[in-house]
Amino acid sequence: MLDFWANRLAQIEWDISPLQCLSLLLLALWIYAIWPKEELQQVLKDKGLQWRLLLTLIAVNTLWLLNASIQVGLHLHFLGIVTCLLMFGWRLATVALLLPSAFFSMFVLKQPAEFGAFSLFAIAIPLFCAFILYSRSYHLFPKHIFVFIFVGAFINAGLSTVFHQFSWAFWLWWSMDYDWGVLIDNYLMLIPLLAFPEALLNGMAVTLLVVYQPQWLFDYSDREYLWRK
Repeated sequence: MLDFWANRLAQIEWDISPLQCLSLLLLALWIYAIWPKEELQQVLKDKGLQWRLLLTLIAVNTLWLLNASIQVGLHLHFLGIVTCLLMFGWRLATVALLLPSAFFSMFVLKQPAEFGAFSLFAIAIPLFCAFILYSRSYHLFPKHIFVFIFVGAFINAGLSTVFHQFSWAFWLWWSMDYDWGVLIDNYLMLIPLLAFPEALLNGMAVTLLVVYQPQWLFDYSDREYLWRK
């Protein structure tokens, strides 16, 4: 076991580039701007919420480890972040998901310096875009359970994959001099293969939560979505 971990640690690249420093700075500024003070206070007070958050992070970390590596920097895996958004709110979800992001950067990407960029392009940007879509759907569409699940979870999750892969491809092109032809043929062309399963996975998870544990969802209410007015 010790030899295994020693070998894993020996494969990690500890160098850091100016662009990676910039990404860490941007991530720090973003976290400072959205810091979920009230949500974190609620986590400290609620033991049940603490356990839900811990188990969710373990599940997300496990999901990210089901990863297919195509080339250096090109990794394909499900995200599961939209379910986190609907369970904990986008601010708390963004901060909490930094833990699996750190693990992924260290042991999968094997470049701790990529933590800033990966957190921005796999968590911060997709979650913020998902929050905007969810917020707009709440105000523009009827308050119906189908809208909550299909738009807020299913479509939102599929689009989160699109946002993630396009932004990560841009980062690889900018920081690693990847050719756009390589990125399109080997990475972006696979978006449809990942977007639908991602949407299905999150849609099923949120459907189960709505049916069996609606109180675990951040701002869902049976009174608003199910009761006839």
